[in-house]
This record gives sequence, structure tokens and C-alpha cells, in this order.
Amino acid sequence: MATRKTTPKAAVAANATVPQAQQLAKLVHAVRHEKVLIDTDLAQLYGVETGALNRAVKRNASRFPADFMFQLSTQEWDDLRCQIGISSAHGGRRALPYVFTEQGVAMLSSVLNSPHAVQVNIAIMRTFVQLRRLMDSNRDLARRIDALEARYDEQFSNVFDAIKQLITDDKQRKAKPRIGFLD
Repeated sequence: MATRKTTPKAAVAANATVPQAQQLAKLVHAVRHEKVLIDTDLAQLYGVETGALNRAVKRNASRFPADFMFQLSTQEWDDLRCQIGISSAHGGRRALPYVFTEQGVAMLSSVLNSPHAVQVNIAIMRTFVQLRRLMDSNRDLARRIDALEARYDEQFSNVFDAIKQLITDDKQRKAKPRIGFLD
């Protein structure tokens, strides 16, 4: 019986596991006020080469409008490299990377049509939902803190008013002339 040879990339894709939400959350970056994933990270998650992912996207360009995917500017890429700790631009990619928003990642499932890609997309979508919930809870917490500050500011202003009153009363007492013999 003949055995079929598999290339290392095919073996990686076949044995690849679906990443956990904590691992995926580390790959999400903020660019242009959007939460995005970089094409190289997505390609690694899907078990394909970055060039193959970008070619598949370009073949289906009508599915990826500017709010689904965009190419980083030189300044954005430099800032992001510093943020994620890529030390040098030498020996790496020739072109600026593409980044995908949540909708762009969802659209990738229709372009990359493998069972592993579908599972990775599901995990990524769940991660985006968790991040959105976390941001919403942070906004709620910020609102609660603002309400507490307003309430306690009012209470503390009463305390500060009382302290100011005591201070002015003390100054008025010192300002009164002494009665009696002066030394």
C-alpha cells in the first residue's frame, strides 16, 4: 500500500488546533479606531502562507470593502511593530501588511473554505464578542465610578465647606484685639 506524502504545510494545517480566546485576544490590535487582526497572524492561524491568504482575498476583492480590510500605512506599521515587539523590518515582508476587521475575518470564512478555517473563524468571532462585552462592562464601570465621584464630591464639598468655615472662624478669633494689659 502506497503512502501519500504530505508537505510540511499540509501537515501543519491538518494537525493545527483551534486557538483559545486568550491566545486570539493577544493578536487583536487597535488601528484607526478599529479592532483588527494582521494578515500574517491570520495566515498562521489558518495554516496557510500569508501570500496565499492575500491572493485569495484579492481574487475576491468585491467581498472586502475598506471597512472589512485595509492596508496599513508606513507610520501605522512602524507604530504597530513597536507595540507588538517586532524589532526590525529587515528580512521580512516586502509590502505593507493588510489588516482585517471583525467583518473582514467573518468574510474570510467564505474565501478560505476548509473545515479548519471555519473552526478558526468561529473562535475568532467568539473572541471579538468577548472583547466587545469586556469593553461594554468597562464603560459601565466607568459610568458607575463617575456617579460615585459626583455623589462623594458633593459630600466632600460639604466637609470642605465646614473646614473652610472653621479656618475663617479661627482667623477671626486671632484678629480680635486682646483685652487687658499688654506686655
